[in-house]
Amino acid sequence: MTDKDTSKTTPRFLGQDSALPTSPEEAILDYVPNPRAGELYLTRFAVPEFTSLCPVTAQPDFAHLVIDYAPDKTIVESKSLKLFLGSFRNHAAFHEDCTVGIGQRLFTEMKPKWVRIGGYWYPRGGIPIDVFWQSGEPPQGLWIPDQGVASYRGRG
Repeated sequence: MTDKDTSKTTPRFLGQDSALPTSPEEAILDYVPNPRAGELYLTRFAVPEFTSLCPVTAQPDFAHLVIDYAPDKTIVESKSLKLFLGSFRNHAAFHEDCTVGIGQRLFTEMKPKWVRIGGYWYPRGGIPIDVFWQSGEPPQGLWIPDQGVASYRGRG
């Protein structure tokens, strides 16, 4: 492994003071070697306080995100994911763009066996919007639990 290859798998943010990126495009996601490469398993990130901005009104939008993925050779480092997701706080985009864009970026960069994201958006204008995306069919034999977020009835 060359020095260049090592820098791709050495976390840049873990154990460091890290400023919140100003945009999702500026945010850097770190990927580290999967300590259980070759095993079929699911990793879940629950993000109950995700925020972004409405692109029309600039009012805040809130969601509960659930990200599930079956890693292949790498896993996403959680602090870099936290910073990436936090960068949406001042990002103006529709719910669909945020949710699908997060899933696609993880799939494109990390190259997991499979990824899905559920975006359970809190109501604005009286309508909750739930957005779902996955990279394709899940691998045979992968245990995929329910995302555990109920249909809107005053989510908590």
